[in-house]
Amino acid sequence: MIRTISIGSYISIQGFFEGLAANGNILVRVGSRTYEGKPIGR
Repeated sequence: MIRTISIGSYISIQGFFEGLAANGNILVRVGSRTYEGKPIGR
């Protein structure tokens, strides 16, 4: 499932959902890199 997250005020990343972090953020994978950020609502 592809999800979009926000990192900071101006950067958003779209990638494959990897899991939930303990602080409420979500993890997405883009290629071999994993990013953590706040989910963007639907």
